[in-house]
Order: sequence, then C-alpha cells, then structure tokens
Amino acid sequence: MNNQETHTISVLVDNKFGVLARVAGLFSGRGYNITSLTVNETQDPKFSQMTIVTKGDDTVIEQIDSQLNKLVDVIKVEDLTNQNFIQREIALIKVNVTDASKKSQIIQLVEIFEGKIVTVHKKELGIELSGRATKLDNFVALIADFGEVQVARSGRVALSRDEEF
Repeated sequence: MNNQETHTISVLVDNKFGVLARVAGLFSGRGYNITSLTVNETQDPKFSQMTIVTKGDDTVIEQIDSQLNKLVDVIKVEDLTNQNFIQREIALIKVNVTDASKKSQIIQLVEIFEGKIVTVHKKELGIELSGRATKLDNFVALIADFGEVQVARSGRVALSRDEEF
C-alpha cells in the first residue's frame, strides 16, 4: 500500500495572468487535491512564488513535479518536504464566550501559544495566531470546549533554508 504523505511544494512562476488557474487546473484535472495554496509576488515583480500543500505517495508527487515543470510559465519546482525549511500559517480565530472565567482561561492559552488578542467584545474574543500548522490545530482543539469557534487560515507559506544553518 502506498503512503499518502503531506508535501509542501514551492513553485516559482512568471507573474502573468492565468498561471494560477493553469497550476490549479493541473491538480484538479488529474484528481489531486490541494489542501493549502498561497501565492505572492516576489521581490522581483516579474515572478510569483506559490506554496502548495498536497498529499500523495512518491509516485504522485513525482508526477506532480513532472507536470508542473512542463508548464511554460513555471521556472522552478521544489518539494520542500524532506528538506530543512521554514513554514508558517496565520489564523484569525473568533470564540463566542460570555463567561468571564472562560475568557481569562482563553487569554492564558493565547499567551502560552504566543498569540494576540485582536478584538474583545462582550460575547466574543478575536485571536491572531501564527506558527506551524500543528500549533494552530492544537490551539483550536484546546479552545473548542470554551464556545463556538470560527477559524480563517492563511494557508502555508514556506522557504527552503540553507543547509549550513
């Protein structure tokens, strides 16, 4: 049985109209799912950097790499998964809670997780949290019992690191 591992793929592309649609179409056309996708213009406005998170075995990932490299506007494809790389996500989290003692417990958890309280209202707290996806998942799981939780996440951003560090 093949192992469905999560992969973080960095794709440098020409910053042109339609490139994102072609990359997304490549995935959907072959039945591959994108679990996270972020795109930003690089320091050079001629290029954009895509960070794509997907799941697949080695054969699927090799196929994705091969197909991405065939796209005209793709400059470089790099699977960061087995490399030393930096990754972060940001989440905005709203917790509906009216009990003052529960609010103080949530505030303590926010401090422990190095987040920020961005809004405080009578019936809700707004929280900003950044870090690895597992950190965000763990925080949301911990506060789920305090009240109704709504979460908006940015998707993963990632950069390879120099091996010397």
